[in-house]
Amino acid sequence: MEAKKNKTTEKKEKLLVVIRIEGMVKVRKDVAETLDRMRLRRKYACVLINPNDKNKMGMLRKVKQFVAYGEIDDKVLKELINARGALVDKSGKIDSDKVTKELIGGKKLKDLGLKEFFRLHPPRKGIKSKLHFPKGVLGNNGSKINDLIGRML
Repeated sequence: MEAKKNKTTEKKEKLLVVIRIEGMVKVRKDVAETLDRMRLRRKYACVLINPNDKNKMGMLRKVKQFVAYGEIDDKVLKELINARGALVDKSGKIDSDKVTKELIGGKKLKDLGLKEFFRLHPPRKGIKSKLHFPKGVLGNNGSKINDLIGRML
């Protein structure tokens, strides 16, 4: 029994990254409120969520028509924190290696003194923002979200 516990604790937790693609015009009030609670207040804002958090996953299901999401790799997460991470108190530097390890370990950005969202650039070479994943970017992108983030950094 203890061997199983050790395996589950050693398993790395994959974080989901959620990027708002749609703008603010013609968004239903309940969806706009959910996006606001997720800290996705502008186009191309990005947040990290834990897939084990039932509340956040319910919010994600509600707004999946307006966002792109998928599992983020460790390397891309480190690049994202390094390029777009912002401290709450705006003093000092961010150690992206340490922050990445702690995030994978289960801590939140707020606990580490970072803002809970990232502001990204519009993607290079454009996107099809009206279509769902196989043809566009809306919805669950799986591991292809890493390519999109790379184009947005």
